[in-house]
Amino acid sequence: MSVQPEERKSVDEPEDRRGAPVTTAPTPSPGDFAPLFAGQEGNRFRGRWESIQVGFVDEPRRAVEEAEHLVGEMMKRLQETLAEERSGFERRWQRGEDVSTEDLRQGLRRYRAFFDRLLTV
Repeated sequence: MSVQPEERKSVDEPEDRRGAPVTTAPTPSPGDFAPLFAGQEGNRFRGRWESIQVGFVDEPRRAVEEAEHLVGEMMKRLQETLAEERSGFERRWQRGEDVSTEDLRQGLRRYRAFFDRLLTV
């Protein structure tokens, strides 16, 4: 008598409420998205980071403090970017303008891209 192997689901396979498999989009690679900080702003942050790394040799404690400050500054800038995106829709709604479904779709796409980029960090 042969014993059939038990069917097992991967822990990573998401399911809906009924236990049915849910199709998910493949996890994007970091190269699939535009950088969160582009152009001069990104170069400025990168330059500051390189300076912090070089300074670690002579003053490790100070380098860590500067790194914490820089990361905090970058997080604040990300929050500002998100607020700017949101305020564009809010201004139109407050003026009583009709926001089309296409405008909202584009907004949702931008939020999704932002969300996906954050998940790749």
